[in-house]
Amino acid sequence: MGMCSLDGRRGPTPAPLLWKVSNGRGVSVENTEHSASAEELAAWGESFEAKQPQEVVAAAIERYVPKVVLACSFGAEDVVLVDMVHRINPSVPLFYLDTEFLFPETYATRDRVIERYQLKPEQVIQVKSLLTPEHQAAQHGEALWTRQPDQCCELRKVEPLTRVLKGFDAWITGIRRDQSPTRANAKLIEWDQKFQLVKVNPLAKWTWEDVWTYIRVHEVPYNELHDRNYPSIGCTSLHEPGDARRRLPRWDGGKTLPRLECGLHKAS
Repeated sequence: MGMCSLDGRRGPTPAPLLWKVSNGRGVSVENTEHSASAEELAAWGESFEAKQPQEVVAAAIERYVPKVVLACSFGAEDVVLVDMVHRINPSVPLFYLDTEFLFPETYATRDRVIERYQLKPEQVIQVKSLLTPEHQAAQHGEALWTRQPDQCCELRKVEPLTRVLKGFDAWITGIRRDQSPTRANAKLIEWDQKFQLVKVNPLAKWTWEDVWTYIRVHEVPYNELHDRNYPSIGCTSLHEPGDARRRLPRWDGGKTLPRLECGLHKAS
């Protein structure tokens, strides 16, 4: 099983020039060769409302390759996108945020996806926090997620995501509008103000049933946690079985938190 790592503890692993931005900073709409205003991006996204997700994927790849990347949690939506992207352009890389608290089933899904699509090591970017779990516990106390889950997500997800996205002009995500109220207004293509690049959400219009129809028809390898009614796949401490069709609120020592997002995606 091969992949490359972007681990800030040892310094970023040099990535192929194929998909790294030369200036090493976040790429803004204004300074990329694929220049477009937020309004133009919105209009472009709206032009796909009556089209299939594969057409959104194809258009985004055509416009932004080689500086486009797929975000993959190895949940149902993301493995669908791996399949779609592979059919359109098998050279497009993916990254996953390895919080070091992922389920064993998630790592197993990663390995099956790599094998199924014959992904090269440089195409699978493992992104970790600057802190090991041990260093985090030493600095912030044990089980930070039970006391300050937002801070834990910042350290283990948001900062690593910020770091990896600096090398790209656009990222593809598995966001769907019916996942939660915070995602109800997600656009097919939009400007990501927080991370300063284009965000592509090809499955925004799809339902949970659409996702699983695709998985079954195309025999896409999926995370077996879904068979146990996990609606989303993340850290072992923050995810439990529930209504598989919708994202559940995040948890804090058994008490439901008011937020559904962990800082990776804006709350609409």
